Amino acid sequence: MAEVVARIGIIQAGRELHAAEQIPVILEDKRVAGPEGQEPVVNNRRAPRLTLEDVPHPAYMVNYNFELTWYNDAARGRILSGLDSLPAHSEGRNLFLLLSQSGPGQSDKFRSELLRIHLSLAKNRLAKNSVLGLLHGLDRESLSLAERLYDESIVTSEKKPILDFSVELTSLAGAAENWRVFASFFREGIFVVYIPAQQHNATLLDFLSQRDVVIRDLMRKRLPVLTPLAVLVADLQNSVKICSELPPEEYFELINEIWATMGPIFRKYYGTYGKHVGDGMVYYFFPQPDSDYIFNALACAQELKFEIRKISKQWQLRKNWLNELYLNTGLHEGEEWLGTFQTATSVEFAVLGDTINHAARLSDFARFGTVWATKNLLGKLVHQKRASVEFGINRKGADGEDHFVSSSYSQLGAMVDLSSERYEKLRDIAMLPITEIRSVKLPA
Repeated sequence: MAEVVARIGIIQAGRELHAAEQIPVILEDKRVAGPEGQEPVVNNRRAPRLTLEDVPHPAYMVNYNFELTWYNDAARGRILSGLDSLPAHSEGRNLFLLLSQSGPGQSDKFRSELLRIHLSLAKNRLAKNSVLGLLHGLDRESLSLAERLYDESIVTSEKKPILDFSVELTSLAGAAENWRVFASFFREGIFVVYIPAQQHNATLLDFLSQRDVVIRDLMRKRLPVLTPLAVLVADLQNSVKICSELPPEEYFELINEIWATMGPIFRKYYGTYGKHVGDGMVYYFFPQPDSDYIFNALACAQELKFEIRKISKQWQLRKNWLNELYLNTGLHEGEEWLGTFQTATSVEFAVLGDTINHAARLSDFARFGTVWATKNLLGKLVHQKRASVEFGINRKGADGEDHFVSSSYSQLGAMVDLSSERYEKLRDIAMLPITEIRSVKLPA
């Protein structure tokens, strides 16, 4: 089977904040904005442009599962002592677990203070149960300490893109050291930098305020990781026919309206954009600390189905035609490698593997706006979540009529004539157990 490479566009996926929302950190140095596109002026001197490689202090990035995605040598030596390389699997990159396993030269007080720092960052974004769920690899004593530190942590009154606070860490020699910690929040995660309190690094802080530059550099440095995910592929049925019946400007208007309507729904359920040939769409759902990524994919598919019906009715009234607009949707889950592809001007996430292939084939199989999912995907749901999903298979009865058998599956090959050229693309998933998703009951 040919391997599929599905790219995720960082720009299309959106950012948490726009450039207009960037807030510089003001220090004692006098900072004057230079001409557009040039470095700022500090104390009447042109400040050199900084990159991640130039950061001399401990720095690293975590996602919102607090899994380490990048770190520099200074962080490895001072904060992550004993970490030679990142584990391949995402769960092995849990920062709380890595900190608990750090080198023997670090004291319990040092590890406790690091735990406090990250629990404070987590508390600003996540509920207590979600945060404690991230600590599943710690021993009982560490869990008890983490819960106490979480309760003692103070949440900032407003969500700021950059948090700045002071901490006291114990050096390897046992002396107390004062540090300033800067935490920058992005859609992709949290970037953390430690700066000695006695140092005023205006160039570094200016670099942190340039959010687009920072996240682009971080994405270029991101290391590949093996991660669980759910994939949603949706294609517009009869798109060629619809394109032929509409003037070009109206067809583009229709497609753009569909994308504009669906975009907020994908964001609501933490979907990440993936490139797709033509007018269909691919989105990825990764594990989240405060929600079930499999259920997010199912709920998202249902909401897309509702919205395309509304758009279909609007265009039927507008064009006085009988065409129905359908998004045929396939859902599958798996564990795939997530990395980046880079050019001189852009960085794109890339997901490799058959999970995308299978979801795309299910989308090809679906007709008239149905949503099809694999047995593996539904099997990942806990019983309570699965009970809120209505799914099953239509089967021929003795009377020759179709009868819906709920909570059942069928191999795809038993549902179509795979000898037909029409279904040639489906032959590689003939043995895959699948089911039709009829409805998803959302929690009140």
